[in-house]
Amino acid sequence: MTFLLQTCRVGIFGFLIFFAQASHAEALKVKPALNSNPERVLFVGNSYYYYNNSLHNHVSNLVKASDAALGSRLQFKSSTIGGSALNHHNMAHLTEPGKIGVSQPFQWVVMQGGSGEPLSPRRREIFRQTAAANAEMIKARGGQVALYMTHAYVSPHKQVNPQNMVVTESMYVEVGNEIQALVIPVGLAFEEAYRRLPALRFHNKDGTHPSLLGTYLAACTTYATLYGRSPLGNSYRADGAIDDNVATQLQQVAQDVVTQFFQRN
Repeated sequence: MTFLLQTCRVGIFGFLIFFAQASHAEALKVKPALNSNPERVLFVGNSYYYYNNSLHNHVSNLVKASDAALGSRLQFKSSTIGGSALNHHNMAHLTEPGKIGVSQPFQWVVMQGGSGEPLSPRRREIFRQTAAANAEMIKARGGQVALYMTHAYVSPHKQVNPQNMVVTESMYVEVGNEIQALVIPVGLAFEEAYRRLPALRFHNKDGTHPSLLGTYLAACTTYATLYGRSPLGNSYRADGAIDDNVATQLQQVAQDVVTQFFQRN
């Protein structure tokens, strides 16, 4: 019994240390470039991307609505595996020019990990190693790297925990700084949107996948980060599926979160 009690205490102590370390907010080493104009972008992730007609389509439509000339030149690709972790993707194949229909190297590759990867020290380390290896290869091929910070679970998901967003943020920021990658603060935008707009749902009923509003918010956050442009006033409304007032509020959330995130000292 004494051994079990000591083991339990050690486990709890380690768990608390893990969360304490994760709660430290780091400054961002890579900042968005104002009025950036990438044309070739690859999104690599899982169902968080492909729900609601795919994140890359919504980001593309935001670009087209703000800059028709740039929008006409876009070559966006999305490679997703349901329930996948980052290490499940064959990044060497995906980023080799010509392999998936884009003849020139991707200018940006946006990598998203599995929703459970930040919640385990072992899986965090696998994510870190995979992201580092992928980043080296992507940069050698002339591209830049962005990490898509996932949103946290909400009820009724069985893994709901108020610390989940803390450890998710820390993983993406720590790894982003290590590999000199741009971090897209989608998870923080979800948190802020729920705080400002508690009557709206940004998750599906399963508490994990994004609703259409969640995908639109994520797209606005991605657009603001990757293109260095404010989504405020953008006319794209998910093909009329989102009310003008709600769209404006979500654009504001995205812009505010991106601005605050990259002002860290």
